[in-house]
Amino acid sequence: MQLHPSIKEILITQEQIEKRTQSLAEQITKDYADSDGRLLILSILKGSVMFTGELMKYLNIPCEIDFMKVSSYKNGTESTLALNILLDLNRTDLPQLDILIVEDIVDTGNTLSNLANMLRARGAKSVRICTLLDKPSRRLVELTPDYCGFTIPDEFVVGFGLDYAEELRNLPYVGVLRREIYEK
Repeated sequence: MQLHPSIKEILITQEQIEKRTQSLAEQITKDYADSDGRLLILSILKGSVMFTGELMKYLNIPCEIDFMKVSSYKNGTESTLALNILLDLNRTDLPQLDILIVEDIVDTGNTLSNLANMLRARGAKSVRICTLLDKPSRRLVELTPDYCGFTIPDEFVVGFGLDYAEELRNLPYVGVLRREIYEK
């Protein structure tokens, strides 16, 4: 596979993502198999779409899918403390739903912490978090994902759904973005 010119190095290969996603799906299937609630996969747009699709291929339990678009970023790279809901979840059946939030990356934890608390306050039966990538060195709030694909160092990563200025999401791997690209 040829390296994209904006990528310094491949951090996680397509094969590693597929293998780890299968493992996560097996654990999620096991954990939710005996639940009396309905499983809702809540994909956080836009970054988690590729991971959500990959994960759902391997789930062996009934599940629904829905989407939210939330952000705690301004200017694309700077995190804030406020949760900005751009596309909300508009459902009346939350008390019957076990919600599994699927995210591309957990960085500061602000967005997911606020989102999970909001969904619990709205009456969801349960709320858990599944992330492809976790960057605990940047955490500002106490948050540990229930399911984590990979723990990564504090690098600017793109690919497999993650972007820089809405580009590079379509790379089949997770790569480290060259510093000169985002420090222009």
